[in-house]
Amino acid sequence: MVRIFKISVYAILLLVLSLTAFANDSNISTQLKGVILEVLETHKDENGNFYQKLKIRLKDSSEIIIENNSSLTAKNIEYKKGEKIVLQEAYKTPEGESMYVITDYQRTGHLYFLFVLFTVFAILVGRKYGLYSLVGMAFSYLIIFKFILPQILAGGNPILITTIASLFIIPVTFYLSHGFNKKTHVAIASTIVVLVITVLLTAVLVSAARLTGYSSEEAMFLQVSNEKINMKGILLAGIIIGFLGVLDDVTVSQSSMVMQLKSSNRDLGTLELYKKAMAVGRDHITSMINTLILVYTGASLPLLLLFVNNPHSFSEIINMELIAEEVVRTLIGSIGLITAVPLSTLLAAIVAEEV
Repeated sequence: MVRIFKISVYAILLLVLSLTAFANDSNISTQLKGVILEVLETHKDENGNFYQKLKIRLKDSSEIIIENNSSLTAKNIEYKKGEKIVLQEAYKTPEGESMYVITDYQRTGHLYFLFVLFTVFAILVGRKYGLYSLVGMAFSYLIIFKFILPQILAGGNPILITTIASLFIIPVTFYLSHGFNKKTHVAIASTIVVLVITVLLTAVLVSAARLTGYSSEEAMFLQVSNEKINMKGILLAGIIIGFLGVLDDVTVSQSSMVMQLKSSNRDLGTLELYKKAMAVGRDHITSMINTLILVYTGASLPLLLLFVNNPHSFSEIINMELIAEEVVRTLIGSIGLITAVPLSTLLAAIVAEEV
């Protein structure tokens, strides 16, 4: 009972720290939050655009009436009574009165609820290691938002910064999630070796493929707003960070499997341990490669749909930098996973035999 109480207290503290660390509504100084009290008027024009006259109560309890025209805002949405929305000042009238437009829905409440639900499930199923994993997640975000991003914005080398940060993230998150034991020692060593290999491979292939990092509108906007940023370096750093999370599953699983085999049969030697663990590791490789492809496809689904009825040939489409980036990202991740399985398995077999 005492243990459950302690875990609950730690979970609440973690939730509070996470929300206070990453929720910074003070930056949205030009936006207002409100709720729609009444739809006074609504109709569609000949082009199918909604026109609505809405009565809205703001967060300070004051009430305003706005006219929402989707033909001007490019959001063909019909708003309804009771919906919580975000407004922004569009212009001021000659009399000095502020006129507002709806820019979005309020979603933060649902996101906080989802985070709480995720935290509860992680602790109920994972117990203390579920809690420790949440602490590790918070630590990773802390490193990303307080070290990696500020250093890159300041003009630092994204690859060097990400690599250094990874060397801190890997041991801390691994030990928190999996405990201080031989299995985790092997997983950390394997992950660092594969990470170095992947960084070198990424740098070579991105340079050889002539990827610039300017394929998205966000990248172009970021470069205009901050000329010190190395966009190719950011592309490389993004590939490394995305790949790092997948490595945890592979290296820990293979290391754990070897240790379990050794504990069940002390007579197994290094070669036997390696062969038996690799029999399962090959299944791990095929499933993880498929997972990577599906994850990247899901993230890029709207983009891929644009090319379904495209008159250009497959070779022309895949040559576009926007698509080439995703291909390189997926293949480098797959190569890293394939390398991680035999490496972590061999290292674990050696360590298990020596102990």
